[in-house]
Amino acid sequence: MSTANKTSHANHPVPRHEGHKSHRAAWLRASVLGADDGIVSTASLMLGVAAASANTQTILTAGVAGLIAGALSMAAGEYVSVSSQRDSERSDLRLEASELKAFPKEELHELEDIYMRRGLTPDLAHQVAVQLHEHDALAAHARDELGIDHQSLAKPLQAAISSAASFACGALLPLLAAIIWHGAAGSWAIVVTSLAALSISGGIGAFIGGGSRWRAALRVLGGGGLAMLITSIVGRLVGTAL
Repeated sequence: MSTANKTSHANHPVPRHEGHKSHRAAWLRASVLGADDGIVSTASLMLGVAAASANTQTILTAGVAGLIAGALSMAAGEYVSVSSQRDSERSDLRLEASELKAFPKEELHELEDIYMRRGLTPDLAHQVAVQLHEHDALAAHARDELGIDHQSLAKPLQAAISSAASFACGALLPLLAAIIWHGAAGSWAIVVTSLAALSISGGIGAFIGGGSRWRAALRVLGGGGLAMLITSIVGRLVGTAL
């Protein structure tokens, strides 16, 4: 290496890793929502059945049915949703590829306009657009015009399995509480276990995502507690009516 190159490398600062957390939003949202949904849905179902004066076997049966049905529902819903997203992304990429082939100059100008709106001078925007077009025009337009990473499209099967697993993990907690404790103690165990799990889940999600742990915990506690309370009241009313 020449002396000039050594000097250039020595003067070039080493990039600093800033530890941003926004890139975690997608998988964090899916995981936390799946687990919280499993906790709230299963606990609410079991408490509603318990409030209708059902026996322990019926409560546990409801919990197991809720876990299985909820996990499968989450998987099916997530698969359909993400499949639609992937189909839309692929359709946009096919359209963009055909436009690049038919109107290369117009597409280049379109990319220049995007960079100028972001603050680059016309000359610099032109240079950047030309270099990116020469390197990989479709990738440049997918990223900067469509907001798509064409090498990392949505994965329906992965999303479905992840959502089902998250829901099942959350649903197991109130179910285990009902297995260990029975009768009135079992209902209180479901409530305490579920609320504790919800607060921990909210806190962990906020910590990973960089938000306020206390605010997130209180938010999920309020929503989950209200859902369980309403379901218990409805279960009591239905049980009394029947």
